[in-house]
Amino acid sequence: MSDQSKKKPILQLLISSKGKKNFNFLDEMFHKCDRNQFSILLVDQTKRQKKFKPFHKKYSFIYYNIPSNGLSNSRNFAINKSDAEICLICDDDVVFEKNFVDIIIKAFQNETSADIITFRAKNILNKLFKKYPNKIIHDYKTIAFINSFLIAFKRSKIIDQKVLFDPLFGLGSIFQTADEYIFLREALDKKLNLLSSKKIILTHKEFSSGQNAGSDKIIFARSAVFSKYYGDIAYLKLIHHIYLLLINGKIKFHEIIVKFMAGLNGIKKYKVIISEQY
Repeated sequence: MSDQSKKKPILQLLISSKGKKNFNFLDEMFHKCDRNQFSILLVDQTKRQKKFKPFHKKYSFIYYNIPSNGLSNSRNFAINKSDAEICLICDDDVVFEKNFVDIIIKAFQNETSADIITFRAKNILNKLFKKYPNKIIHDYKTIAFINSFLIAFKRSKIIDQKVLFDPLFGLGSIFQTADEYIFLREALDKKLNLLSSKKIILTHKEFSSGQNAGSDKIIFARSAVFSKYYGDIAYLKLIHHIYLLLINGKIKFHEIIVKFMAGLNGIKKYKVIISEQY
């Protein structure tokens, strides 16, 4: 673990990484930014030699190497280890805007009651990463549009209310999506104040794995989410979900049965896991 010697900034970026041979990706992420305005906590799930010493010639960072797999485990570990006032969940393949720190800090200063504020991203074509809802206050519908790398929060509130990412969901887990939705939904359930900002803080590549809504693994995972929150009504939710995928061109008519079976398998798998835990 490497220390940051300068005065601790208000904002800390919680970066999850895996499989990187070095830390040169930080150059691309922050090439527009003033490195003194924020701190970095990096959780690395790559197997390293015991003598490995993390280093970057330009950026200092707090470093942890952990053996557990799954992006949600990485996120939870980072939140627990951070001691910053405000944290931003972060991936290692985004490029931040020059003024992203000011945007985030001013958002919390202007909305003092906010516990979590989500922001927006653009893609490499300089267009919005996705079609974001225009609501200022988040609800159960609007949080479905938010990627984890756009979630900033007051750490004390998250710790006090024990809001966590579910290790069953997210990349590297059994169900490989919906980790951010579950995190934000838990925050809503615990009566935290979730707001949405229209400000763009970063650029992300045009496509992410979670956007492939018609893939078997995403339907499998989303069906598990239905089971988690709706019990046996999950089967009706799955039927409706398949219908929406069809009319929105995400799947073809001849794929309906296969996709429906993927969803059924997701519900079944989630039920088995939960039953084994009790």
